[in-house]
Amino acid sequence: MNDARKLQKDAMRVLKETSRTFYIPITLLKPALKKTVGSAYLCMRAVDEIEDHEELDSSTKQHLLRSTSGLLRNEFDNELYAELVNPYASILPEVTLRLGDWLEVCPVEIVGKVKESTAIMAEGMADWAEKDWQIETREDLDDYTYYVAGLVGVMLSDIWKWYDGTETDRELAIGYGRGLQAVNILRNQDEDRERGVGFFPDGWDREDMFRYTEHNLAQADEYMKDIHTRTIKVFCDIPLALAKRTVKALKSGREKISRNEVETIVEEITND
Repeated sequence: MNDARKLQKDAMRVLKETSRTFYIPITLLKPALKKTVGSAYLCMRAVDEIEDHEELDSSTKQHLLRSTSGLLRNEFDNELYAELVNPYASILPEVTLRLGDWLEVCPVEIVGKVKESTAIMAEGMADWAEKDWQIETREDLDDYTYYVAGLVGVMLSDIWKWYDGTETDRELAIGYGRGLQAVNILRNQDEDRERGVGFFPDGWDREDMFRYTEHNLAQADEYMKDIHTRTIKVFCDIPLALAKRTVKALKSGREKISRNEVETIVEEITND
């Protein structure tokens, strides 16, 4: 197996290990998109794992995220990146340690956009680490969810345009990402509270967060109206349908949807 094929195989293995939501829809994409979206997702996941890490203190997170952002804004130097993460190699996951590999998998014509979005994400996450994730207002929540998820929507829209000229609305793309993240906030509320973090603005209860989530999922529905390429439509439809079903489950007092429900949703969308 040549190096490029081995790297692609590694990317799909790591993707399967790191993403419940996106692995299945990525595997259903046409080869060129599968490689591109897979590598782009892994790049963003690489920085997300730094922001989320339970063993790294805030100042270390800020240092790693801002330094990574700086490297992404230039010709990415994998040796410098390896030096940066090496002191934490025993605790950082493979997806983070191999950021340079995921950039290598990405097609050269679009890798600049992927680097740009990931750099912005890393910088924004560093700012929120500095603020100790103190979300006080809806504007704070919008800002936080933009950096951790809205940018995923922006990056995907860049990829769709590159792939076949599909034009989508940037604000609706951000809403798509925000909606998925808001579902995660609702789903992980108790777990977050246990580790001393809360993403609900001051004075908000679960009903307020449900309203916020549904507002953004409605924007995601609007976003979908501009997408006509089947392979892209199926990809976007699956996480959105899973998010909506999860909201329904949470409202009825369940923690998450079952594997059987996931399989049924995927089957319905792919057979449509």
